[in-house]
Amino acid sequence: MTSFTVYGPHPVPLYRGKSCRIIRAEEGRVFFRNHASLAARVGCYVFAMGVGRGVTPIYVGKTRRNFGRECFEPHKLGKYNQCLADYERGKPLLYFVLLPVRRGRRNTGHIEELETFLIQTGVGVNPNLLNVQGTKLEEWRIRGVIRSAPGRPASPAASFKSMMKL
Repeated sequence: MTSFTVYGPHPVPLYRGKSCRIIRAEEGRVFFRNHASLAARVGCYVFAMGVGRGVTPIYVGKTRRNFGRECFEPHKLGKYNQCLADYERGKPLLYFVLLPVRRGRRNTGHIEELETFLIQTGVGVNPNLLNVQGTKLEEWRIRGVIRSAPGRPASPAASFKSMMKL
């Protein structure tokens, strides 16, 4: 069984202009200079916005090569900057879900499964997630367990959720 590890949240540096703030490729290079141990790793990542005490997922990505080469590619910078344009205040953050370091072939199938799961979970939290693929929300739920309304679940649902370790 593959056991991923979460690292983060890590604040993303910003370029602050006179009228707006953006993330450029240079900020990406600064980020990975400050987090060099993450640059060569693979797995999934979540770009999020922290506002007050809350954090909202904005974009979920996976790596084919490594985080250092893929997290701040031009089309991803476009998504991050779209987010910054939509949030008057808040702090951009990156979470990393790292595949364990092993010799031999990477388990890209598990990375793809994880990305799908994270996108589905992210859409449940933020229907405006900026991912293009995999964002169609499932049309089923289990009340009090999966994709249900906020609040305390009924006793059977809570027991089921605990039993299934959800």
